[in-house]
Formats: sequence, structure tokens, C-alpha cells
Amino acid sequence: MTHRFLPLALAAALFPSCFAQSAPDPAEKPLTALPYSPSLDPADMDRTADPCVDFYQYVCGGWMKNNPIPPDEASWDIYAKLEQENRQFLWGILEEDAKLTDRTPAQQKIGDYYAACMNTDAINARGLAPLQPELDRIAAIRDRKQLAAFLREGADQRGLYFFNAGAEPDPKNAGMMIVGIEVGGLGLPDRDYYTKTDAKSQATRQKFVEYMAHLLVLSGEPQAQADQDAAATMKIETALASASLTRVERRDPYNVYHPMKIGAVDALAPALELGAYLNQENVPESILANVDVAQPKFLAALQAELAAEPLDNLRAYLRVHALNAAAPSLSSNFEDARFEFYSKYLRGVPQMPARWKRCEGQIDRFLGEALGQEFVARNFSPATKQKVIVMTDQIEQAMQQEIENLDWMSPATKQAAIAKLHVVQNKIGYPDKWRDYSSLNIERNDYFGNVERAHVFNDKRDWAKVGKPVDRNEWFMSPPTVNAYYDPQMNNINFPAGVLQPPLYDPKEDDAPNYGDTGGTIGHELTHGFDDEGRQFDGQGNLRDWWTPADAKGFEDRINCQREQYANFVIVDDIHINSKLTSGEDVADLGGTLLAYLAWKKQTAGMNLEPKDDFTPDQRFFIGYAQWACENERPENLRVNAITDPHSPGKYRVNGIVADLPQFAQAFSCKAGQPMVNAKACKVW
Repeated sequence: MTHRFLPLALAAALFPSCFAQSAPDPAEKPLTALPYSPSLDPADMDRTADPCVDFYQYVCGGWMKNNPIPPDEASWDIYAKLEQENRQFLWGILEEDAKLTDRTPAQQKIGDYYAACMNTDAINARGLAPLQPELDRIAAIRDRKQLAAFLREGADQRGLYFFNAGAEPDPKNAGMMIVGIEVGGLGLPDRDYYTKTDAKSQATRQKFVEYMAHLLVLSGEPQAQADQDAAATMKIETALASASLTRVERRDPYNVYHPMKIGAVDALAPALELGAYLNQENVPESILANVDVAQPKFLAALQAELAAEPLDNLRAYLRVHALNAAAPSLSSNFEDARFEFYSKYLRGVPQMPARWKRCEGQIDRFLGEALGQEFVARNFSPATKQKVIVMTDQIEQAMQQEIENLDWMSPATKQAAIAKLHVVQNKIGYPDKWRDYSSLNIERNDYFGNVERAHVFNDKRDWAKVGKPVDRNEWFMSPPTVNAYYDPQMNNINFPAGVLQPPLYDPKEDDAPNYGDTGGTIGHELTHGFDDEGRQFDGQGNLRDWWTPADAKGFEDRINCQREQYANFVIVDDIHINSKLTSGEDVADLGGTLLAYLAWKKQTAGMNLEPKDDFTPDQRFFIGYAQWACENERPENLRVNAITDPHSPGKYRVNGIVADLPQFAQAFSCKAGQPMVNAKACKVW
């Protein structure tokens, strides 16, 4: 589901001289071409390690030694390194487009946004002034009726503060867009930060309160009042967090699907006057009979807070969140304050990213397809796209063969699974039709205005979808993004051009590492359509149980095998993997690697494959698979990810997978009883 959100964004400040700014890294410079890194690099390996004892150390030991975490990052890995190179390439594009005089409309918008964002002297000179009208509106709220009106009237510029609302595909009629009401309003990364009682969680909550008070002091409040307001905000957020589902509970799509008529929604939370808000957004009358409230318990808790909490406390909450949301478009002290808490304290990052990175990130978020056109035109060939399309088709064929041969799935469910597989939409590289930004006005000398207008543009675009057919060709990642995803309600897999670059996909290399790396990723995303979440949606994206009870039990028995294995893995200190949270990704890793292996074997059938770099072709496949996961992470970041990230750490996304694959043991001549050979191998697909 896609929803608009109110980010606790990068904060800004009033007095830039009070805080040290990030020093520029002399190694960072705009790029005019992407550097080349091979998809299988023996230099990244540690040949002293035994692949049958610790395959991750064997394939990644050299990379981890030679790639320390940059001072402005919480972690560093192959994906992050490629993302950094992509961003430096985009930086070069932005520098060029900001200076050109004869520009396309897309070049004008991204170039002028970049120029405005980089003009820190002008931003600092304005201080808090751009946000002052919003703070004045908050101060003018005199009763709860005015509070509801306030939330509605500026929602297009900065969101709804306490919750999120927007367009989503109807879970029961996936071809139509309806209104979804989602949780929101929390400043900490997850509801568990508010509910856990260990000493570290208590210390984090205290640091968070201090941070919120600091924001308020920077905005002009006396310290005593700021302390009081921060404590009040924390009290409200704790109530909302306590009423929210856990991340594991949210993995069940039925837990976050509650269709209601708008009258019932207004009865559940009358203080929000949501009916009036949806009317303001021109939601069709027919859609008002089917509003999806993801978490009714949360909405009821929010109603209790809005009805009973003193108005002073509610205004304090709004001030804190207004400051956070506006921070990237204000001056620098708030940004430093936020960095100190969210990056340095929570994730252990010692240095703030350079300004160009923050500006490039915003442009990618707000104008991603305008920036993406520039990226694709310079750096993504039709030949690469065609090769990945062929690879995807082969992996889907392997998936069908695996489904047909499953001994635990009934013929009826197999038929439905194959029918779903045949209608998966494969989106490779970039959209067929680029997004039209012509109505978005970007001005070179109005950074704060650019941010607001971008929010309004995206808000209007989102609400315009409600009541209309789903656009299955829409992308939710920009083309330069180094990532991929499967959308269960669209039943499509999406691979942006950014992730199809060396070393992840390397046109200069043979098929073995490419199928191991990119092929494994394709298989990973494909199997998400059939994991514990995706399997609950049919081929059209409707929330429908098309499994027999016996098949569902057979599936759960097999993924429980992996859950039991992964629950024994330690992330950091004494924190184990929450395998109920990570199981969807763990199952996708296992199934995706197997599918890629089978597709590679079919692709190379009959070929006389020779060893290379002293590795057999099968060994090269598994090394290619594993090297995408090479990473270093700060302990603080590992602790955050243990709560928030549905992915296991890279080490276990390698060792946990190969230990279940007999093809790996055969490739490296591993024996029973060695660590990379599980006595009880798990297999789903």
C-alpha cells in the first residue's frame, strides 16, 4: 500500500555558527561516468577462510577489511557503494543542469531545485521565518473544532501530523483506488521504542525528549516550557504507539484491512472530522462507503487523545512535529540537532552527509522521474534491459517448474499459483511513460517554497487517483534507485536502472555471477508473491485466500523451519534475529537463489564452461550471489535494524541460505557436519 506520510525530516536551524558543519570529503566529486567494479572480484575475498565453515567471510572478508564505514554512514555495503557512485553521477548532472541556460523543462526543475537547496547562505538568512506562519496557526488554535480544521487546511503542504491518509488499491478490488487511513505521528523509529522497558530503551526515550525540547528552544521557547512541552509530546506519542500493531502483526494483511463507511470512521474518531477532510479532497461519494482503516484501535486511541488531552499539550505536539517536518527547508541548527539524535545517537554515525547528498536525495524524492530521465539517457543501455528481461523470463519458468514438482501443494493450489505467476508484470529499468511535472513550479531562489510546492504537487497527484482504476504502470522507486521491490496489490516486480549496474549486474562478466547476483534478486522478488504476505493476494492483487488449509499448513511448516534456524543467529550483543519479522525476506533469499541457479543451469545447458579465477562455474555462481551482501555495520545501527528491518544481516543472508542448498555443498565439496551444511535443510520452493 502507498500512503503519503509526514516525515520527521532532516532538521534545520537558526544559528549555524553554533554547530560544526560536515567537512567535505576530498574523495567525493561529481562524476561524468560511473566507475567500473566487476560483479565477481577475487580481491574482495578472504582465501584463508574455509568456505564450508564461514562462506560469508570467505567471499567478503577482503571487502570488509578494505571498505570501512564512511563517517557519514550508519553502514556500508555493496549496494550503498553503488548508490554512492550513482549519486555522485547524479550530482554531476545536477551541477550541469543548474548552470545551463538552454534547458529542457526537466533540467530546469531539477537544476533550479538543486541551486536553491545548495544556497545555504540564503536559507540560513531566512532562519525560522518560512515556518512562522504555520507556528502562528498552531498558536491560534483555541478549541478542538479549530484543531480539526487546522489539520485539514494545510494537509497538502505538510501532512496530517497524527496519522496518514491517501490513495491505495482496494484490497478486495485491486483494480480500483480507494482511501486508506494509516497510523503515524511517532518520532521514534518504531512503536517498540515506546513500549520496551529495558535500560537502553528508557535511555533512548529520555534522549528523544531532550531532543524535542532542544528543537523548541531553538524555535524560541524558554527551556522550562520546552521541557514541559516535550514531555507532553512524549506522553501523546506513547499512547499512540501503545495502540499500534507490531511490525510482525502488520505482516498479516488482514490485520491492516478494515473497510468502513465514512460515517463509521467519523463515529470512531469524531475529533478528526475525516468526512469533511475527504470532501475537501473531492473524494467521490461512492468511495466514501469503502474507506480502509488500517488500525481502528490506533484511530480510537487518537480520538481519546484529541478529546481528553489538554489543548496546550496538543499544540505542543503540533509545534514539535511542525519543526521536524519543515527542518530541511529552514536554517542549519535544527539539522544539526536532528543529526545528533537520529544519526549520531541512534545509529552511531559520526559525521553529517555533505550538503549535495541531502539535496540530491530530496530531488530524487520529489522529482525522481525527471532526474531519472537524465540518468537513463546517459547510463542504461537497451541491451542490458533486454538481457534482464530474458533472465526474468527464465527465472519465472524455473518457478513454474518448481511449483509443478512440489510434493506438499495440492493440484488446485498449484493451478492457482501458476495462474498468478503467469500474470506477474515485469518492470525493468524505467517507466514506459515519464511523470509529468509541468504543473510543479520550481524557483531558483525559493527553497522553502519549492519544498512546499513539491508536497502539494504530490498530495494532489495522490488524491486524484481515488475513485479511478489502478495505474499498474506506475513506479514507486525512481530509476536511479539501487533497490528492487515486489508489489502484492499490483502483482509486479520492479527493477530500476540503478540496481542493474556493475557490480550487481555486469555486462562484461559471464552468466554465472550475473545470475547469482541479479538473478538471485529477481528470484527473491518473484517469490515475494508467494510468501507469508504475498500468497494472500491473488494474481489480480485482491486479498483472497486461494490456498487450501492443508497447503497453507504445508507452507507454514516449511517457513517455520527457516524461522527456527534464523532465531538462533545473533545480530549484536545478545540480540537475536526476530525471525517472525524477517521470515518473508529469508524465504525469498532461499527461494530466489535456487530459482536463479536453475535458470542459470538452463541458460548454460550444453555449454563447455571453463573455470575462471581458479573457481568452477558453480562456485562462481555462488560467489556472485554472496558478494552482493558484503557489508560493515555500526553496532548502534544493528540494534535499530533488529527492531525495524525485515531483512536479516548480510552475513546470515549468505550463510543461512547456502547452508540449506545441497547445490552449494556439492560446488565446494562441503561435508556433513560442517557449519555450511545444515543437518536439517529447509526448502520451500
